[in-house]
Amino acid sequence: MFATRFEDSRGRFFSEAPSATRTPFQRDRDRIVHSTAFRRLKQKTQVFVAHEGDHYRTRLTHSLEVAQIARSVARTLHLDEDLAEALALAHDLGHPPFGHAGEDQLDACMKGYDGFDHNAQTLRIVTKLEVRYPNFEGLNLSWEMLEGLVKHNGPVTGPDTPISSLPAAFRDFPYLADLEPDQFAGPEAQVAALADDIAYNNHDIDDGIASGLFVIEDLMGIPVVGDAFRGVQLEYPHLTDRMVTYEAVRRLIGIWINDLIGETTRRIQLQRPASAAEVRALTEPLVAFSPELEARQRPLRAFLHERMYKHYKVNRMRSQAKRILADLFDIFLAEPETLPDPWRQDATQVIGARRARIVCDYIAGMTDSFAIEEHRRLFDPSGLH
Repeated sequence: MFATRFEDSRGRFFSEAPSATRTPFQRDRDRIVHSTAFRRLKQKTQVFVAHEGDHYRTRLTHSLEVAQIARSVARTLHLDEDLAEALALAHDLGHPPFGHAGEDQLDACMKGYDGFDHNAQTLRIVTKLEVRYPNFEGLNLSWEMLEGLVKHNGPVTGPDTPISSLPAAFRDFPYLADLEPDQFAGPEAQVAALADDIAYNNHDIDDGIASGLFVIEDLMGIPVVGDAFRGVQLEYPHLTDRMVTYEAVRRLIGIWINDLIGETTRRIQLQRPASAAEVRALTEPLVAFSPELEARQRPLRAFLHERMYKHYKVNRMRSQAKRILADLFDIFLAEPETLPDPWRQDATQVIGARRARIVCDYIAGMTDSFAIEEHRRLFDPSGLH
């Protein structure tokens, strides 16, 4: 079959003795779970700031949900479940505090210094910033893990996108060309990427209702979604809105998963790939939603963008978050002696883009709550101690 075979893994860029008890991809998963960056996801947000309440998804809970979906789909398609799970758990490691608002602000701060991209930051984390082993920087993940993380959204190079146009963290990785950046990722990485879509589409519905940004009635005109909510209300007329939402979201996740499996199975029968390498070399993704579902989920994305991501309450959080990160970046860049060690030692020895990247790495690794507290310590006189 076309599944990625751990027996045929292309190995690691730094040689290590194999594990006696785990496959290479199980080892990758465990290294992700034990990493500092993964642990910090518990206080990094999707949409809301972490201290707004414990009912909303964080990057950690989202990653766990993506991993569950990815593993289920991989099992049904007879792919390597451990690789799909590991990729799902690692896919958000590069996100800074405060969700997309934080990424936008860091990218603006780094405009003159090669910018900021969360996918590229994920590669930087797992190949450089996680320092846990004596013989190499990073986590020394398998080739299959690294290529899946780099090509999370598809090929990153092509006729119009040379390596020189990529984010700095991609360009700086010395083995990028070995990851075949002009091809699609392997099948397990493709599954993890669409499991991400399934999770955030449906769980944003849950969080949006829980936060009061919209109500069930607002969803009734949206294809697929409205039908699911109506079906639950007809079948269980006495359920509370909270329970209706739980059941409807559960059904919607099933609809998305079944469509993904159905369309992917159709493509498998059409393309008949005999190996993971053949999957990578195809001219289109092997794992995909059907055109029908893609068309029907566009109104949902438009609704969530307008009623959730652009809601004035969310905009206020975004505005405050951007000011916090801008202030932190400016003071650390101008006064690197205010950074804690070992960041201070590194930043005071360099200038320009190199110092800016160190500052960016430090801020990107913060949790929401730590960024707020660090801002208070630096800008609020009552924070002096």
